[in-house]
Amino acid sequence: MSDVKTAANHTILTKDEGPPAEVINPQGAAAICLVCEHASAFIPESLAALGVVPEHRQSHAAWDIGGRDLAVALSETLDAPLVASRVSRLVYDCNRPPSAPGCIPAKSEVVDVPGNIALSEQDRTARVTEVYTPFRTLLKSTLDTFETPPVLVTIHSFTPVWFGQPRDVELGLLHDSDDRLARAMLMAAPDDLDARLNAPYSVTDGVTHTLREHAIPRGLQNVMIEVRNDLISDATGVARFSAILGQMLNSALATQVGT
Repeated sequence: MSDVKTAANHTILTKDEGPPAEVINPQGAAAICLVCEHASAFIPESLAALGVVPEHRQSHAAWDIGGRDLAVALSETLDAPLVASRVSRLVYDCNRPPSAPGCIPAKSEVVDVPGNIALSEQDRTARVTEVYTPFRTLLKSTLDTFETPPVLVTIHSFTPVWFGQPRDVELGLLHDSDDRLARAMLMAAPDDLDARLNAPYSVTDGVTHTLREHAIPRGLQNVMIEVRNDLISDATGVARFSAILGQMLNSALATQVGT
């Protein structure tokens, strides 16, 4: 642990490393706000890679593989703003509140994160203050810019194998207390796609924080999209799912918005 630096006495992100979150296509005309909480595998230099071994720094433990590419493509397809994190979820998982045990994970599946073990309260506060709070504030301010209340859509990917167990599902549509959009999109899914409601996760896994924090209180229709990452590992897969999800979302909104 001696070679793993913490943020107790200095800023986690330098000016050259940039802000912890960004808005892509901020002038998008659609009444849709896209979110990608796990868009980046970047670990600031100050954290010395959190002690994570090199082969795991670009794995699904660090980010949602293909998630950012898909979110950017969907932003273009729909002409919708996209709020994306620029920091690895191993530093702070922006889809978890500070009270959640897994917001700064010491282990992700089989990946150990030594730099997150036994953090001081000062270190934890620095992660929240410098990563989570700016992301949360940016998403809130982006939602505030819409003249028409938007739909909130979060984009994620999941690994085909989890703790040794294969996952057959290809597309998951997750919801919290408002299931309208998730169910409408499921009805619009192509017949040849293994699409399921609340798979491979559900609200009981604590994965709907962004929906609960930003959509439910505003009364916004919302959905969390999960795509198996082997299906969006290249440009062809990203283009395919951008088209599929764009069609599904537009079809669902044609019947759901205003209900």
